[in-house]
Amino acid sequence: MRVGVLTGGGDCPGLNAVIRAAVRKGVQEHGWSFTGFRDGWRGVVDGDSLPLDVRAVRGILPRGGTVLGSSRTDPFGVPDGVRRVREHLAKEGVDALIVIGGRGTLGIAARLHAEHGLPLVGVPKTIDNDLSATDWTFGFDTAVGIATEAIDRLHTTADSHRRVLVVEVMGRRTGWIALHAGLAGGANIILVPEQRFDLDQVCAWVDSRFEATYAPILVVAEGARPRDGSQVGGSVGAWLAAAIERRTGKEARTTVLGHVQRGGSPSAFDRWLATRFGLHAVDAVRDGAHGATVALRGTEVVRVPLAAATARLKTVDPALYAEAGVFFG
Repeated sequence: MRVGVLTGGGDCPGLNAVIRAAVRKGVQEHGWSFTGFRDGWRGVVDGDSLPLDVRAVRGILPRGGTVLGSSRTDPFGVPDGVRRVREHLAKEGVDALIVIGGRGTLGIAARLHAEHGLPLVGVPKTIDNDLSATDWTFGFDTAVGIATEAIDRLHTTADSHRRVLVVEVMGRRTGWIALHAGLAGGANIILVPEQRFDLDQVCAWVDSRFEATYAPILVVAEGARPRDGSQVGGSVGAWLAAAIERRTGKEARTTVLGHVQRGGSPSAFDRWLATRFGLHAVDAVRDGAHGATVALRGTEVVRVPLAAATARLKTVDPALYAEAGVFFG
């Protein structure tokens, strides 16, 4: 059997661990051969591939990013894209394709399987942890760790200068990174896309914090927005810092962590989870479980339909967010 592998969408720590685990198990236990497609679906559309064997994946476990490259190419948006995908998979003799990606990449896989019968198995990844099919996605733990370390460091400079420090983290649609890193880092205010914020309340929390002789740290997800419908434009962190300074008279500065959160070596947990996903993806290929994606439920890796994995965005539960409110202000 020949198995293809691709990594699509935004990069994140742990992608190489999946590739390594799948190749090692497929070659050593089943005698399969592997083909890697470069830059996500673009590699399949264009027939851009490279052979993968045990030697090729040696030493990549701790590396961030992906040795295969990534892109956001959508075969359905490319002229003759689906036909070219089928043609190049056949040309390479691929019996099954392991697709490692987030909502966009796995959504494409779900359509290709449902509408065209392609033999695909999914592996969920995203630093945002917003896929409803799985309790955790690899990359998330690393991103939270990076953001938490940044918040820890900013506490000292906030106190030294008596400033409000606004830390903007990734999360356009969901606030999982903001919530986890904010709580872990001892933030005084956490703002997420799921709960529109009241700027007056935010400023009241800032004033309260200064009255307690501490300089506040505010963590905000990039997709958070004010309740009154004010147009933010650009960085919500910069907008908040300016608004807080204007209303409270307190000096405010912004740190935007951006792509730093998704770079570098994966955490131990992400290496563990990504490795298990790679091993179970091979099992799914072996069993002919096409149209499924692996997922973590509790501590068990299970299989769920690709369509279900991308059907609903996993958002921060209001009750979970309310727990963090104990530390606001």
